[in-house]
Amino acid sequence: MSADSTSPSPQSVGADQASPARRRRIVRLSWAAGLAAVALAVPAAAYGIAGGFSGHAARPVNAAQHAASYKAGQRFALKHAAGLKPAAGSTDPDYIAYVSAAGGEEVVEINVATDTILKTFSADSTYGVAPTPTNSQVFIAETGQYQVIAANPATGAETPIYVGPYPEDVAVSPDGSQVYATVTGGDTGPGGSDVVAVISTATDKVTGDIKVGPGPRQVVFSPDGSRAYVTTEDGVTVIDTASGTVVNHVSIPAGAQGVAVSPDGATLYVTSPNTNALLVIDAATGQVKDRINAGQEPYGVAVTPDGGHLYVADLNANQVSVISTATGTVTSTIPVGRQPASVGITPDGSQVWVGNILDGDVTVIDPATNTVTGTVLQGVGTANYQSAPLGIAFVQS
Repeated sequence: MSADSTSPSPQSVGADQASPARRRRIVRLSWAAGLAAVALAVPAAAYGIAGGFSGHAARPVNAAQHAASYKAGQRFALKHAAGLKPAAGSTDPDYIAYVSAAGGEEVVEINVATDTILKTFSADSTYGVAPTPTNSQVFIAETGQYQVIAANPATGAETPIYVGPYPEDVAVSPDGSQVYATVTGGDTGPGGSDVVAVISTATDKVTGDIKVGPGPRQVVFSPDGSRAYVTTEDGVTVIDTASGTVVNHVSIPAGAQGVAVSPDGATLYVTSPNTNALLVIDAATGQVKDRINAGQEPYGVAVTPDGGHLYVADLNANQVSVISTATGTVTSTIPVGRQPASVGITPDGSQVWVGNILDGDVTVIDPATNTVTGTVLQGVGTANYQSAPLGIAFVQS
């Protein structure tokens, strides 16, 4: 792969449709009269920061606050047509879901098979969340602070790791040895951050930074762990994980947000909200192979384990677009909650979870029928919109 930038044609990326104004991403949330307003990171002064940061002490869990909304072991409020549990006689493994509830300032750990909340982790305006393959650690992008939290699911302990201003997303390498965290900075473009922080899971410390481009957003590893792909304000940056160096950059002038990799590692799927498009990119060359119209402001994207379909959250259409990877066409649209942003698929492909910002809950879809089977995270004891699920991740229990 060449180290030179690869610039897809304007027709491929829809550069001619891009707004002149830089798009501001969902990082901090505030609410008034039951409605959510989306804004970028609050200035450092709002957190009492002066003269820079050297790190944070661990934030104590507000047990009283959490008890009012979620209780470990309780069944969370569900509205089901058929329920979430596996069918009788099913041999499907149990899964743990981690949902980052930005409005509730926590990450919720859920046993998917039993419909129970196991515990919560405290985090300020959390966004990305990623467990290690063995579920021994969970890494949380504490977007409202300057740190990533390393949480221990067994003990509930939380270790803060200073990375820089307002990390948006985290991803754990397939071998579980490293975490990449996108450091968005106080703004996009000039003056914002342009790095991914690399964290060792053995020491819970940052081992270095990799410059990737302005306003890094989402990050994902290739299935074999040899590459990492980071969406930024102006495209997708490709990192060789062995050397920790940038080996390619796919130019997308309108900006990129969500990213997913095909199970064989050959194809990238990238959302471009400003152009209402999903881009299909050759992972080896960085060439854009297809541009698919995908609703209104497509944001999060996830690919099924068999690689056959994509589920794309259409932020301003209150729906999910289902795309066939074989034909590159939208085969179905599924109404969900208001302002869907995050998408997660269980490792066995049996459930698709979609986080709805304005409703503050998660819509559960059966991909076999593309019908809604339930709604989770009703916000027991609180208004629904206070949850704002911006990140969803699954791991085998």
